[in-house]
Amino acid sequence: MWWVEYYIDGQRRRERIGPNKAAAEQKYREVKSAIAEGRYIKKSPDAKTTFGQLAKWYLDLPEVKAERSYKRDKELLAKLLPHFGDKLLKDITPAMVEEYKQKRLADPSGRTPDKLTAPATVNRELALLKTVFNKAIRNEKAERNPAQLVKLLKENNERNRLLSTDEYIRLLAASSEQLKPIIKLAYYTGMRQGEILHLTWGQVDTKKGFITLRPEDTKTNEGRLIPLTAELVEMFKAMPRGLPSVRVFQYKGKAFGSSFQKAFNAAKKRAGIEDFTFHDLRHTAINNFRLAGHDFFRIMAVSGHKTMSVFKRYNTVTEEELKALVAEKI
Repeated sequence: MWWVEYYIDGQRRRERIGPNKAAAEQKYREVKSAIAEGRYIKKSPDAKTTFGQLAKWYLDLPEVKAERSYKRDKELLAKLLPHFGDKLLKDITPAMVEEYKQKRLADPSGRTPDKLTAPATVNRELALLKTVFNKAIRNEKAERNPAQLVKLLKENNERNRLLSTDEYIRLLAASSEQLKPIIKLAYYTGMRQGEILHLTWGQVDTKKGFITLRPEDTKTNEGRLIPLTAELVEMFKAMPRGLPSVRVFQYKGKAFGSSFQKAFNAAKKRAGIEDFTFHDLRHTAINNFRLAGHDFFRIMAVSGHKTMSVFKRYNTVTEEELKALVAEKI
C-alpha cells in the first residue's frame, strides 16, 4: 500500500493511494505542484468534521449497532460529547484528552454520587474514544488519533467482598419474584450479569443440566458450558418456558432494562446488605467452587477466565482458612 505524505501550514497530511507506486508518485508530483502554485488541495476531514458528527457516524455503523455493547457505547459517548462534541477533529489534542481524563476523575460517580468516578470507568471512556478515531482513520473520516498516546489509568478493581450464606438467604427473601431466580443463578454459577439477562430458553437444557453460552454471549467471545445444580434445574422447570429465542428473565413481559439495577438495589436495602454489587455474586460463586474442593481448571472452564492471574483475583482466602493450616498445632 502506497501513501503520499506532505505538509501544509505546518500540519502533516497523509493520503492513501493504493498498491500502485506510479500512481503514488504522480499524486505526489501533483501535490507539490499545487502547493508551489497555491492551488486548492483536498481539505483534510479533520478540518471540517466535529467530534459530534464523527460520533454520530460511528453509532450509525451497522457493525457497531450489531455489537452487544452498543447501548453501553452510547452511554460512554454521552460522557465524551460535552467535552469534545463541538470541536473540530484537528483541534482535539492529546493534552485535551489528558485534561478530560483528570476532569472525569474529579466528577461524582453516576451510580454512587457520594463517591468519585472510578479509574475503570474513565478507562472505558478513553478506550471508546480511541476506538472511534481508529475506525474513522480506517474509513478515511479522520487522519490522526489524538487519544492514541494517552495512557490509561491504573485500575484497582480487586474486591474481597463475598456474600455469606446468611446474607444470601436474606437477599433472596428481600427480592421480588422476578429477581429471585436471577440471584440464584448468579450465586450458584458465577455467570456475569449480561450473560444472565440476555439468556434465552434455547440455551437452557434441563434434561442434560447445562446452559450453553455461545461466543457472542460472552465477554471473552468464547463459548462455554454452565452446569446446573439440581435446585437450578427445578427452578427452570417451574418457570413458564418460552420459545427458544425468548428471554428467560423478563419484567412485565419485557426484557430487563434499568429496572433491574433498581430492583437489585432495593432488595439489598431491604436485606440490610451494604457494599455489595451484583458482580460480587460471581466472586462468591467462584470462591465457593474452590472451597468445595474443585480443581482450578474446571472452575475456569465454567467462569470463562483465560489467565490464572485474573482468576486468582476471584478467590479470597479467609482468616478461618489460614488458621486451619495450623489448627492441629494450636
